[in-house]
Amino acid sequence: MTVNHPRSGAPCKISPRGASMIMRKVRDQPRTTRQDLVNDLKRAGTTVSKKTISNTLRHHGLKSCSARKVPLLKPAHVQARLKFANDHLDDPEEEWEKVMWSDETKIELFGLNSTRRVWRKKKDEYNPKNTIPTVKHGGGNIILWGCFSAKGTGRLHRIEGRMDGAMYREILANNFLPSVRALKMGRGWVFQHDNDQKHTARATKEWLLKKPLKVLEWPSQSPDLNPIENLWRELKVRIAQRQPRNLKDLEKEAQKVNNPANSQAADGTPKGPDEKDEVVPASEVGWMTSVKDWAGVMISAQTLTGRVLPYWDLGLG
Repeated sequence: MTVNHPRSGAPCKISPRGASMIMRKVRDQPRTTRQDLVNDLKRAGTTVSKKTISNTLRHHGLKSCSARKVPLLKPAHVQARLKFANDHLDDPEEEWEKVMWSDETKIELFGLNSTRRVWRKKKDEYNPKNTIPTVKHGGGNIILWGCFSAKGTGRLHRIEGRMDGAMYREILANNFLPSVRALKMGRGWVFQHDNDQKHTARATKEWLLKKPLKVLEWPSQSPDLNPIENLWRELKVRIAQRQPRNLKDLEKEAQKVNNPANSQAADGTPKGPDEKDEVVPASEVGWMTSVKDWAGVMISAQTLTGRVLPYWDLGLG
């Protein structure tokens, strides 16, 4: 017969009732601070430190984490995303392979470098190998437009100045359509872009109809559903590892990482609509590996429906 003896050591400073109280508080209000909980217990007659609060919460499976940033959703946005998820929930993998995804992104010159860590000795903090160069205002940034499909990455285009509808249509003509041809998308492919005003302007819609291009209906406020966000993250990480020193180098490294065979002509200018691109197979496109986490891309759909939309396997394992 097993006998349970009392545990040795100091007794818990927070009673089971007190622990239940703070657990209930953090479940209802996840942004509650440890000091708030210390004050709550003090009013209830128990004095503890913030470290004791942390230990108690960890004992119950909770830890302090940075809040994830997500799009601000209104009820109409939620309903539109739910409809999108239900409409495409049972689409076969082949349908997703026909989609050409596109988006714009901003890349800071020293954006990701500011968070990098190094292994060094105590007195080596100013060794050039252990430092990160900084300039006022972050050193500037560039805005890039890009596209990709299951077959590979398309062209990467730097946006100079403020992009309007006319510039966007020029990007589609000079960069998007050549990418479609280079990737040999074949028939039945679908174009995806978000609901930015430049994308949904009447002139842009008329341009798309004349081509004609089939456009994937896209719910507003849903950048987290676009798999290109994973690729942008990978692109920025790889650029930071190359440590560009100015905006020209930043753009150059971005083109190298994206796909050196697809990006630009030898003189640095965008290829013309009639020039042929050499396509690197998907299995050789390094920063496409993140596409395998397609289920993560559809996290909002999963949350809303309790299921995960299908994802393609590019054979990049």
